[in-house]
Amino acid sequence: MLSKEDEAFIDYWEKNRLRRKKLFRQFLLGVPLGLLIAVPTVISLTSGWYKRAYAEANSPDFDPRVLFFALLLIVVFTAIFWQRHKWDQSEQHYRELLARRDRDRRAQSATPAEPPPPQTESPVKPPTDSLVQPPTDSPDQH
Repeated sequence: MLSKEDEAFIDYWEKNRLRRKKLFRQFLLGVPLGLLIAVPTVISLTSGWYKRAYAEANSPDFDPRVLFFALLLIVVFTAIFWQRHKWDQSEQHYRELLARRDRDRRAQSATPAEPPPPQTESPVKPPTDSLVQPPTDSPDQH
C-alpha cells in the first residue's frame, strides 16, 4: 500500500509534470542556483582579495562583455541542467510509485475473497521411503 504522501505526490505530479518540463519554467526555477555560482564569482573578482584576478580585470585586454557572457552561460546552463535533473528524479519516482500501486492492486484482485474449502484426505497415499521400514510388533522377532 502507498502512503498518503506517495498518493499526494502522484496527484501533484500528474497535474504538474508537463508544466514543470517546459524549458522556460525550468530556467526560471533554476536561476537562483545559477546566480548562487555567478554572484560569488563577481564578488571575488571585484573585491580585490585575489590580486591576480583583480589585476587582470583592470588590464586593458580585459573585456567585461566576455565575463558577462560567460557568467550568463553558467547561470543558464546550471539553471536548466539542475531543473532537468530534478524533473527526471521526480518522473522516475512517479513511475516507481505507479508500478508499485499497480502491483498492489493486482495482488489484491488476485487474492480470493473467501478461503478455499479444506482439503479432504486424498485416496492416493504418498510413497514411503523403501529404505526405512516402519517397526513391526510381531511376536516371532523375540
